[in-house]
Amino acid sequence: MGALDIAIVGPALKPIGESFGVDERALAWVFTTYVLFNLVGNPLMARLSDIYGRREIYSLDIALFAAGSLVVALAPGFSVLLLGRAVQGLAAGGIFPVASATIGETFPPERRGRALGATGAMFGLAFLVGPLLGGVLLPFGWPWFFLVNLPLATLVLWLGARVLPSSPQPGPVRFDWPGMGLLAAGLACLTLGLNGLDARHPGASLASPRVWALLVTAVVVLSLFWRGQQRTPDPVVHPDLLKNRQLRLVYRLAAISGLVHAVLIFVPALAAAAFGVRPATASLLLVPAVTASAVGAPLAGRLLDRLGSRAVLTAACATLAAGLLLVPLTVRSLPLFAAAGAAIGFGLAGLTGAPLRYAVLSEAAGRTRAASLALLTVFASVGQMAGGALIGAVIASHGGAVSGYSLAFLLVAAAAAAGLLVASGLKGREAERFAARREGPTQSW
Repeated sequence: MGALDIAIVGPALKPIGESFGVDERALAWVFTTYVLFNLVGNPLMARLSDIYGRREIYSLDIALFAAGSLVVALAPGFSVLLLGRAVQGLAAGGIFPVASATIGETFPPERRGRALGATGAMFGLAFLVGPLLGGVLLPFGWPWFFLVNLPLATLVLWLGARVLPSSPQPGPVRFDWPGMGLLAAGLACLTLGLNGLDARHPGASLASPRVWALLVTAVVVLSLFWRGQQRTPDPVVHPDLLKNRQLRLVYRLAAISGLVHAVLIFVPALAAAAFGVRPATASLLLVPAVTASAVGAPLAGRLLDRLGSRAVLTAACATLAAGLLLVPLTVRSLPLFAAAGAAIGFGLAGLTGAPLRYAVLSEAAGRTRAASLALLTVFASVGQMAGGALIGAVIASHGGAVSGYSLAFLLVAAAAAAGLLVASGLKGREAERFAARREGPTQSW
């Protein structure tokens, strides 16, 4: 449900603009609002689930997501629609880390990979089904893009009450609301600052007071947040998480995965420039990558159980680098271009989602498990936003020519190759399993 909402919103933007009489600049806030509150919701909901229990916070997130969907669908004005998107983003920020933490606590290490792989496959499936479902719902009106979430949420709430475990922290635990406020403010300034960068004029936009002031404020506020976290007894993000070498390597890989996701946004534009196809046809060239990612996710999950995260992540980074390097060489052959996209999809299946979450779950203790998973999304989102601005600037510097796209893909291929070096420093299979069994699952799967 969470991934589907991202995939089907695109076709609804134009009718939303027509319905409320807003231009494309205003419509961009439909995405920006969701991304911003999603980023804040990750550490907030994850930490709350560490304190009050997985089932309770997961159910709260599902209910909030449904409520936000209803607000969007029934919005009398554009500002109310954005309010609904904020509620959706905040709730969705908690769905993924809390679900992954629940898997970590209910599945033993030798079965954890395939469970995470199954959830990863849902992303690929949602991005395949999303445009098709959007086409079916569009004749009935754009509100149905959001109303479709209500029966899904009802079903998940009913099943969650029956199946999901409740695991609140024993004893009183305070929530660090001042720290959460600083983190939310810092992430908000960072998101708005990065979104304010103009890919066509990166230097001029970075020099504008609005952008640099937001970025400087983000650095200052996040520094204050981090200093406070080292003093408070119940931090939102435990300082030990970033002192752990294994987790630091995983978070670097998360940032690289965000960078790779950013370059995929430009695939349709590259196809249109290289092959002269229409935008609608160019978008279809993402299908090989998305399909390969959907097929590769459960396969990566099974390999995690057998080989561990280091083997899967190094192979994924190598495949990803090879696929990205092939893109500039295939801009004259549509079949080869699609094949390169499939390689990128398989590489992403082995880098994002299950493998990174598997590595975190093997290392993080129960009290910090969801919070450590939430940091994955924070690092990936920052990598994606910064990567989008950088890649756009490279392409714009070449006037939108194929050479600019080729250079951008080569730069991202270099980042994937750097990921290969990072992944090679992770723990081996036996050391990883030993770390995972130090605490063990809280109950039998």
